[in-house]
Amino acid sequence: MARGDQLARQWRIIQSLITSRLGKSVYDLAEDLECHTRTVYRDLEALQAAGFPVYTSIVEGKSMWSILETAKHNIPIPFNLTELMALYFSRGMMVVLKDTVLYDSLESLFEKIKITLPPAYLEYLKQIEKSLEVKAEPYKQYGQLKDLIGRLSDAAIQKKIIEIVYYTMSRKKETRRKVAPYKIWFFDGTFYLIGNCGMRDDVRIFALDRIKNIQLTDETFEISEDFNLDDFMKSSFGVFHGKPVRVRIWFAADIAEYIREKTWHDTQEFETQKDGSIIFEAEVAGTKEIKFWVLKWGAKAKVLAPETLQNAIRSEIETMRAIYTP
Repeated sequence: MARGDQLARQWRIIQSLITSRLGKSVYDLAEDLECHTRTVYRDLEALQAAGFPVYTSIVEGKSMWSILETAKHNIPIPFNLTELMALYFSRGMMVVLKDTVLYDSLESLFEKIKITLPPAYLEYLKQIEKSLEVKAEPYKQYGQLKDLIGRLSDAAIQKKIIEIVYYTMSRKKETRRKVAPYKIWFFDGTFYLIGNCGMRDDVRIFALDRIKNIQLTDETFEISEDFNLDDFMKSSFGVFHGKPVRVRIWFAADIAEYIREKTWHDTQEFETQKDGSIIFEAEVAGTKEIKFWVLKWGAKAKVLAPETLQNAIRSEIETMRAIYTP
């Protein structure tokens, strides 16, 4: 029998005893768990050996199992094998947020859970840690943004307009502007602020590590009813936004399955060709980032439409050719 199944069954026994006012007989537990009474006896003995306050008493002539009343509110959180694996996996994925309150809180939760687990579970968790490795790269050092993230979150919750000094990478220039902070967005290893920019009178995306100064104002804001934040975030192929455009991209047969197995965009559609190649089609907000995505696949990808994207790819290739020409 798998160790995870045994632990999960024992947790079900504990929860059953916690919710039972008079306790339960071994026969009742076996019926609930759909297993043999001998299995239940072994599980009860294992729980006692692990330190759980499980005991038996005679009630109306029957042997009934219970948990000490004083201990019912101190029973550890019932995590089974897959839940522990999911928690450990998420801990690894969150390493990109190291030194932020989000990662620190998850670490704290993980340690609290480890303290509450009985010895058998701790041993199993050690095995999980040895057999499961999660690594997320590249990522930025966000410890210096801990205070900024907290202040932006508070402003968004209170719906208070902020005044920021923002460094624009493309223009190599700092500007002071007022922004209505809608949401903090973590995408592709970077924190962003989505908000309405007073200087541009439009919804814009700001990289948090390029916000040089922030001040909270007394001005409040409301998100316009005709603006859908979820639609705004999912329409782009990445972070950059632009006018909606339908793109069609051909991918060679030998990478077609790799392209097909992932969700690159919510509107994506695939058209399989006779030779095994596919045509990827989607409606995206702007083509800046999808241009670099296409270039990533080299000669295995070809833009069929729109012509503006074809020209942008062609121009990039010519520039690269000039760089590499002796």
